Amino acid sequence: MNDGIGRRRVVRRASAGKGASVLRSAGARRRLRRGDGDVPLDRVTTRDRLAWLNSAGSRIGTTLDLERTAQELAEFTVPALADGAAVDILESVLRGEEGSRWTGAGIPLLRATALSAVESLSSLEPTPVGETFVRTEEAHETLLHQYCLRQGRPVLVSRMRDDDFVRVAPTQSAAAKMRAAGVHSYLAVPLIARGLLLGSADFVRGPGTPPFSDTDLAVAEQLASQAAVYIDNARLYGREREHVVSLQRSLLPRATPVTPGLRVHAEYTPSTAHHGVGGDWYDVMALPGGRTALMVGDVMGHGLPAAATMGRLRAVARTLMTLDMAPERVLARLDLATRDLEDEQVATFLCAVHDPADSTYTVASAGHLPPLLVGGDGTAAFVDLPIGAPLGAGVIPYDPIRLEVPAGGHLVMYTDGLVKSRHEDLDHQLERLRSAARGLTPEALERGGLTDCAPTDASRFDEAVLLVATTAPGTPAELCEWQLPQEGRAASVARGLVTDQLDAWDLAELADVCELVVSELVGNALRYGNGPGRLRLLRGERLVVEVSDTGPDLPQIQHADLSDEGGRGLQLINMLCRRWGSCRTVSGKVVWAEQNLPT
Repeated sequence: MNDGIGRRRVVRRASAGKGASVLRSAGARRRLRRGDGDVPLDRVTTRDRLAWLNSAGSRIGTTLDLERTAQELAEFTVPALADGAAVDILESVLRGEEGSRWTGAGIPLLRATALSAVESLSSLEPTPVGETFVRTEEAHETLLHQYCLRQGRPVLVSRMRDDDFVRVAPTQSAAAKMRAAGVHSYLAVPLIARGLLLGSADFVRGPGTPPFSDTDLAVAEQLASQAAVYIDNARLYGREREHVVSLQRSLLPRATPVTPGLRVHAEYTPSTAHHGVGGDWYDVMALPGGRTALMVGDVMGHGLPAAATMGRLRAVARTLMTLDMAPERVLARLDLATRDLEDEQVATFLCAVHDPADSTYTVASAGHLPPLLVGGDGTAAFVDLPIGAPLGAGVIPYDPIRLEVPAGGHLVMYTDGLVKSRHEDLDHQLERLRSAARGLTPEALERGGLTDCAPTDASRFDEAVLLVATTAPGTPAELCEWQLPQEGRAASVARGLVTDQLDAWDLAELADVCELVVSELVGNALRYGNGPGRLRLLRGERLVVEVSDTGPDLPQIQHADLSDEGGRGLQLINMLCRRWGSCRTVSGKVVWAEQNLPT
């Protein structure tokens, strides 16, 4: 319809109800609820209307959830202002984008977001919540909704005629049901915040209530203006939260590596609470010699600062683990790094290193909740682990333990968001987690079934990380370990062991390089490490040779002159292998070298 003609028609129809109060002449059966009780509508004053509008601040926008805010608006107006209410939000706003000043043809894409009605109007057929409006272009020209949305002005039809039902209802069937139910008055107001359109709110009245009046229109506009601010705040929060969650996920591992002797399942679950996104994280790293580092941490705090701190701590932890440092040394270094952060954050951290040679974990904790050990027979118990001070507290050193987990056992690492609840203490929730782990099948436990046991709804107010490491059945053909003699023939013995094993693995083409590498590693152990200890050969994604000794000094590549008799061993290893490295152990050190397998 032509906007100017439509405007005159709307105003003329509004005048038919002029003088009828928004909250009057409905009799004692309809009452206005305000802060100090219910007031009969036939005795409502301007002060009562203002009190009712003022109470909207405590009943609309109680959460930062956009859909919930829209539903609160609909429920607040029924039956005090209308017999039926529908709130529709722009699809772009629901995606977190800005509102718009609509100038295109037809009407912007809307999604039904909230509905409320009295019992006598329960037979109506509004657009179901969650569905978008789909109308033909022909219908656009006659819809009253179009005027409200495109012009950003309210629409008031005090007394509806037969052709008005089609211009209000979403379908012909819905229009017929509105007639049959006795709907006689219609009011639509735009939801505008900061000058931008967010959606609209539609109201209808049925039998036994007076038509909407100009006073009703003024009250509805004031309420819509107030509610639009709450909806926009929820939109802004939702967008910010989505950004934080996206940042959080981008800082977490995209996939867990495949490591020998271990199956790992890890997942991150953000909280639905408005402050429940922040600094929970995990990491899984493949280390030399087939070992695997498992890390779970929790930065104390929420929002972007906690997520940023989490990213920095994870980067430092990965760097330290790349050096193959022991867990307790990693925690000590992380504590120093945390204290250097300008935001003075504090974090808890749990680190475990799995060794497939003997199916053991070396575990150290910095103020973190203890891991849960679930046996293959279904038993479950928390690991008795020395709990050090949180990172950033400046209280070191940290004490590790060595934990043996047989094949089929599960080590469960998690953050406190998996167990914390508003209604139960932590000890009760930990016991609940242990009982849930006993009741799960091994398959369900490996798939992350404990996530379903976390507190739900409003009782859960924090994000959660769950990491389940399952010790796989041993594969002795892929990991071999030998004790080398403490004498000059150790290199010869090592070459023979490596050659025979490579033949058994059908990797004879790697024998020449591998013999040279193992000779240099054993030679360095004899010269600088008080003799070699154990030789380990691992076939996984790559071939790894590892020699241990009791020497305290880690090897480094040195410049060798043409006249020097030595100093070229590590240079050869560096050129022939994909990478090499060394790490300290309790009794000395380990030097390793890694080769690519043939395609």
